[in-house]
Amino acid sequence: MTEVVDRGAPGAPETASAEPGTAQPGTAQPAVDVAALGEQLLGRWADVRRKARELAARPEVYKIEGLPHSEHRKRVFGQLKYLVDNEAVHRAFPVRLGGSDDHGGNIAGFEELVTADPSLQIKAGVQWGLFGSAVMHLGTEEHHNKWLPGIMNLDIPGCFAMTETGHGSDVASIATTAVYDAGSGEFVLNTPFRAAWKDYIGNAAVDGLAAVVFAQLITQNVNHGVHAFYVELRDPETKQFLSGIGGEDDGVKGGLNGIDNGRLHFSNVRVPRANLLNRYGNVAEDGTYTSPIESPGRRFFTMLGTLVQGRVSLDGAAVAASKVALKTAIQYASERRQFNASSPIDEEVLLDYQRHQRRLFTRLATTYAASFAHEQLLQKFDDVFSGAHDTDSDRQDLETLAAALKPLSTWHALDTLQECREACGGAGFLIENRFASLRADLDVYVTFEGDNTVLLQLVAKRLLADYAKEFRNVDFGVLARYVVGQAAGVALYRTGLRQVAQFVADTGSVQKAALALRDEESQRALLTDRVQSMVAEVGSALKGASRLPQHQSAALFNQHQDDLIDAAQAHAELVQWEAFTEALGKVSDPGTKQVLTWLRDLFGLSLIEKHLSWYLMNGRLSMQRGRTVGAYINRLLAKIRPHALDLVDAFGYGSDHLRAAIATGAEKSRQDAAREYFRVQRASGDTPLEEKALLALEKPKGGPRSR
Repeated sequence: MTEVVDRGAPGAPETASAEPGTAQPGTAQPAVDVAALGEQLLGRWADVRRKARELAARPEVYKIEGLPHSEHRKRVFGQLKYLVDNEAVHRAFPVRLGGSDDHGGNIAGFEELVTADPSLQIKAGVQWGLFGSAVMHLGTEEHHNKWLPGIMNLDIPGCFAMTETGHGSDVASIATTAVYDAGSGEFVLNTPFRAAWKDYIGNAAVDGLAAVVFAQLITQNVNHGVHAFYVELRDPETKQFLSGIGGEDDGVKGGLNGIDNGRLHFSNVRVPRANLLNRYGNVAEDGTYTSPIESPGRRFFTMLGTLVQGRVSLDGAAVAASKVALKTAIQYASERRQFNASSPIDEEVLLDYQRHQRRLFTRLATTYAASFAHEQLLQKFDDVFSGAHDTDSDRQDLETLAAALKPLSTWHALDTLQECREACGGAGFLIENRFASLRADLDVYVTFEGDNTVLLQLVAKRLLADYAKEFRNVDFGVLARYVVGQAAGVALYRTGLRQVAQFVADTGSVQKAALALRDEESQRALLTDRVQSMVAEVGSALKGASRLPQHQSAALFNQHQDDLIDAAQAHAELVQWEAFTEALGKVSDPGTKQVLTWLRDLFGLSLIEKHLSWYLMNGRLSMQRGRTVGAYINRLLAKIRPHALDLVDAFGYGSDHLRAAIATGAEKSRQDAAREYFRVQRASGDTPLEEKALLALEKPKGGPRSR
């Protein structure tokens, strides 16, 4: 343990807490090993992240605020070429074509581009993460050899044409058709009505020369479901649409205006049979359809599962944006002063106010949890796509984990950017400090690559499926008793909640209650039991729904949809908490481990506080214990306060990534100059007399004494 130096502005408290057993002024406190923590946060692909951050810090890839959208688009397209020239976007492609078969590293580097310009990150994702990946993962070696070199070097700017105006998240129901004509050996593509137009498609309005188009494959009058086709869109010389293809510009958007999103439609567009990306489904010359996956449903989810990297990368990019926002806001809050709360001379540093700590530190804790969870997701992704662990079960786990974490991190990023903006007052609203711009650009993250609510519903269905396997042969009465008995039955022994039940009773001191709540196993038990109880309750209600007529089954499911999504979100929160806890076990420095433990406890207790009504209504916490949650959170805030700057410095983002005027130390200089001005004025004796002081002096003797 080493003596800590408080890196807050002058006047910040010397100690984090006066609580028994914690450091007192002048005593040793834990110190954060910023360098070691930074390495841990960089994760397995640390070198890739460092290179990507070095690139993202260059002025050539900065976002220039205020550009008209047409100019922003041109700049971003030019930046794509800069990425190619700097070998920044080819890691996932095959070695024989100039890549490195590094799937996890590719995502790690890609998500760091959000600090340069989210439009650049997403446009690069469209070109290489969606368009290029679709050719690579859904096509065969013949397709790779023909198109990937041009996609990789940007000779073929392309689109990923899946979403339709009438169908976004429901990909299975898209209406574009690709009917095989055996006479000509071609597929005929059509968007039969306006709602079938491909919409919100990146690169469609201006730059795209080709697209991977998703359509219902129909041959010999049988619909074999959604498949992908490589379709040329424009003449490379004139940039005009080819015959039968049309489109529109989506125009100015709420953010990401460096991307030329647009609409595409097809009228009897003929595509060679060889342009079917046929890894999972092929059509012979005579129109015979074959597939290595017999089940149409499983085939559909296998094809879409190869494209999960979009969700993985958005999860990581959202975490990166949250880190940038918190670094800026906490840096500013450690310098900005407001109100004479505890001194007649010095104003208070914003970060010393408890409410300000609540606003920022709770989100800091969530960002750490999301960062550690993302590293696990990235590892799982690499295991699957490298082939190290690539079973059906592994792919399902990856899809479920991505569907769980992407909603939480993207919602959290928007919440964090908004709270940091407000916490910086008027300065936060200035575009030069990037909160408003980043929030606008990240707004669409919550609805693309899978709408967050729909993704959580997918997670809930997986949880229900796992629950059903466990209770497959159990009748309804047993299920009902299982749910009713959650607080005192079998589930207590299975989840460790018997230990929790001992402190849930309304006995004992507030101090004991706080000790119980901060205990790692108690937090785990409370968070785990909430998930299991919610899933069990819905599972019990839906048991037998599959045997009902379709409309009755759908109505019953709809009655519990909200509960299902809440259960999925609770599961995702538990995943983040477990990832944070697992990361703690890898920290060797005792000071860093202590501070991170406080931060993990802050995350866990914030979740319990957020859902306190559930814990109280379901008998998991007593009223007395519930009242201690907020008080203990406040004590944790005080403990974390001296280490706040270290914790955001460990994110590893420099001034060239933040590019925020209020994070440069300028505020500290202004505040120091103001304090020096008043110090000199007081020393000279020229300080004007305050009116209230004059009135106090003029009061007649014997009157009320002024204090």
